[in-house]
Amino acid sequence: MNRLWLIIQREYFSIVGKKSFIIMTILMPFVIVLIGAIPAVIAYFNDNAGEAETYSVIDETGMNYASAITDIDGYHFAPLTGDSAAKPREFFDKAGGAIAGVIIIPKDVMTTNQISIYSENTISMGLKSHINSCINDTLTAVKIASYGVPDLDKIIQEAKVDVSVNSIRWDDNGNEEISSSEIASIIGMFLALITYMFVLMYGAMIMNSVIEEKTNRIVEVVVSSCKPFQLMMGKIIGVGLVGLTQFLIWVVLILGIGTIISLVFGSAAATSTLTDPQAMEAIASQANDDSFATIMQSVMSINYAYILLCFVIYFIGGYLLYASLFAGFGSAVDEASDASQFTTPVILLMVVALYAGIACIENPNGQMAVWCSMIPFTSPVVMMVRLPYDVPFWQLALSIFLLFATAALLVWVSARIYRTGILLYGKKTSVKDLIRWIK
Repeated sequence: MNRLWLIIQREYFSIVGKKSFIIMTILMPFVIVLIGAIPAVIAYFNDNAGEAETYSVIDETGMNYASAITDIDGYHFAPLTGDSAAKPREFFDKAGGAIAGVIIIPKDVMTTNQISIYSENTISMGLKSHINSCINDTLTAVKIASYGVPDLDKIIQEAKVDVSVNSIRWDDNGNEEISSSEIASIIGMFLALITYMFVLMYGAMIMNSVIEEKTNRIVEVVVSSCKPFQLMMGKIIGVGLVGLTQFLIWVVLILGIGTIISLVFGSAAATSTLTDPQAMEAIASQANDDSFATIMQSVMSINYAYILLCFVIYFIGGYLLYASLFAGFGSAVDEASDASQFTTPVILLMVVALYAGIACIENPNGQMAVWCSMIPFTSPVVMMVRLPYDVPFWQLALSIFLLFATAALLVWVSARIYRTGILLYGKKTSVKDLIRWIK
């Protein structure tokens, strides 16, 4: 055990002591926020990039339906009533490149419910959706007016009912609590992504460490003083503690930053409010608004301590399961490039787990969600999605038991591979070789 502890210490401090680890640990929360903001930035530049394309709209009906298609970012529409659309290609060529395409609204559009867009390039989904929406709204209004009923459109609008669904659950004492499916989905998906990223990242780190020590022949010296199983478990546990340390630092950083922001902005808002009568009136009106209180109750209704505890348990189990596979497969090859034949199925299992978790958001208590949260290879990710929805205790206990039992089995299997493969050089390892080593 002393030798195992020494290996754990070496693996842990060799990573935690690096400046790169400290810098990336501090910057990672900001990087995650930045990654989340990238789609919005890309969408902004995509909508405001370049000069707007012009599409001529030929309305054969003579009812001025063409004016219903309004301009949007990146697209300008020029209505042309009375022009013939018999040969749209000739019309496009006469424009001499001034237009990007021709939109034809035929005379029988009310019966066929179809319009055509002619262009040299395939149009975007955004353009097609915008044109579809504009024409649909216009033709719907025309059809309503054709019935001859006074104020029929107004009657239809007033007849529409928008029901707000409130989610209220009972706690263990029978008390009512307001919950939110949206907030639960966000928290579950965030934890699932963190689990996926941590397990994959640190599992690959173990494999690279094993291959590096094997290539440099360092392992020959190390195994002369300890058993191969001790060396493998020391690596797995040491790197796993690094992952838990990083997650703990993130939690502290997020809580600290959140507390500082609330104190700074809270005191500033309180000072400005006391000297601004209009701000006092705004707060008074907000206090009477039930929506803000409902959101806060939904946020506070989630048991974060319970979810974080389960996250740590599932991270440990999922990490042991996948890290043991990475360690075993890493010992069977001489170079990282040769490990792909073994690691690709493992990575695919993680990808399947992530997609299963995404699919289970719509129905976290469905059959697929329950089965995927029981299968050890997918449960660390899928169960993170289900946890905010109050998973039955028996399902949680059974899932954890199956996860750690499978992880223990794979640790034993990987140790059998590790003790033979770690000292084998110059030979391409096959699946048959792995099976023989296990036996």
